[in-house]
Amino acid sequence: MDKNLIKLLAVVPNGLLSLFYSTLVCILLLLSGCDGRKSNSHTDKIEPSKYELEIIIAQPKGLETPHGMVWVPGGEFFQGAVPSDRMAMAHEKPRHSVAIDGFFMDIHEVTNAQFAQFVDETGYVTVAEREIDWEEMKQQLPQGTPKPPDSILQPGSLVFKKTKSSVPNLYDYSQWWEWKIGANWKRPSGPESNIEGKDEHPVVHITYEDALAYCDWVGRGLPTEAEWEYAARAGKDDSIYFWGNEISKLSSHANTWEGEFPVKNTQEDGFERTAPVMNYPQNNFGLYDMAGNVWEWTSDWYNTTYYQNISSNNTVQKNPKGAEFPFNSNNPYARERVIKGGSFLCSDSYCASYRISARMATSPDSGMEHLGFRTVLRVREFESTFK
Repeated sequence: MDKNLIKLLAVVPNGLLSLFYSTLVCILLLLSGCDGRKSNSHTDKIEPSKYELEIIIAQPKGLETPHGMVWVPGGEFFQGAVPSDRMAMAHEKPRHSVAIDGFFMDIHEVTNAQFAQFVDETGYVTVAEREIDWEEMKQQLPQGTPKPPDSILQPGSLVFKKTKSSVPNLYDYSQWWEWKIGANWKRPSGPESNIEGKDEHPVVHITYEDALAYCDWVGRGLPTEAEWEYAARAGKDDSIYFWGNEISKLSSHANTWEGEFPVKNTQEDGFERTAPVMNYPQNNFGLYDMAGNVWEWTSDWYNTTYYQNISSNNTVQKNPKGAEFPFNSNNPYARERVIKGGSFLCSDSYCASYRISARMATSPDSGMEHLGFRTVLRVREFESTFK
C-alpha cells in the first residue's frame, strides 16, 4: 500500500482526516503533536443558442455493442442540480449546458466476479492489499514523526461500522468509519469476511489506480463526470432522481440506507450493505444502479468552483473532461477525483446522494467499503481497440 495509506484517509472525504489520525496512526499524532437530445442520424448537430456543435448521437452502423454494455445516445443536457432540488449543494450549481457524444457504458457496476477474472489473469494486487512502505509514508507526515509499531503499519481499508446510539453531528465521519487491517475487495468487512456467494455484487475497496488498471486490461476507460451524469439522467431533464421526483419510490429503485443513520438500517430495500447488480429497475438508457449501492469513480478532478467557472463562459461544453486542476475549498491541499451515484449508506438525513446531480470529492488513493466503478467505451477507443 506504501504512500497511498496516508493519502487514502487524509483527504477522503472531508472529515475523514480526523478518522485517519485517530484510528490508524493516532500514535503518530501523539508523538509529533478530515435537453433534450435531437435527431436520429449517426452524426447530428445541436444548435444551442448561438453555438453549433457536432456530436455523435446514434450508434454507428456496423459497430456492435460489447457484451454487458449499452449504447448511450449522444445529446445535450443540463448538468447540475435541477431548480426543484432542495437537497442540492452549492458545488452542484449552477446548471450548465453540456453536449455529449454517444458512448457505450457498462450496464451495471463491475462485479466481484469480473474483478476476480482480471486479478486471476494479471496477478494484480490492489492498493488495499499492498505492504506499507514507511520510508515513503513518512514523507507525508510532519518532519520528525517517529515510526509506529509494525502492528499498525499493515494493509487495510475503510470499513463502515454502525453506531450504538444517535449521532448529533453528521459531519464527523469518524463516528461510523474505521480503518480495518485486512479489509480489501476479497474481504470487504475485514479479515473475518469474504465474498462467497457474492459474485454478482459490485466490487468495493477499489482505488482510482485499481479502477484504471482494470480499465486498461479490458480496453476501456472511466466515465467523465458529465458522461456519468448524462447517462444517469437518461433524458429526464427536470428530474431529481433517475426515476422522477418521487422520493417515495426510493426503496424500490435504489439500495440506500433505510432508518436512522448510522444507527439502524431497517433494510426496507432488502439489503444492509451491497446488493447484487441489476437488482433494481433500470433507467431509460437501460443502466442499473445509477443511484445507490456503491459510489462510482469518474475521471474528473474535483474542483469546488468548477461549475461556476464553466457556466460563466456562457458556452455549451462539448465532452468536458472536468476541471484542469483539483481544488477543494474545505481541504485546499487535497488532490481529489469526483465520484457519483451515492451508496448503500446514503439516506435523506445524511447525504441524499442518490440524486442525479450529487457529487463527492475523494482521494484517488482511497478505497472504501462503499466505493466501486463501471467502465465506458467511446467510439474512437472502440475503433482503436478493434481495428
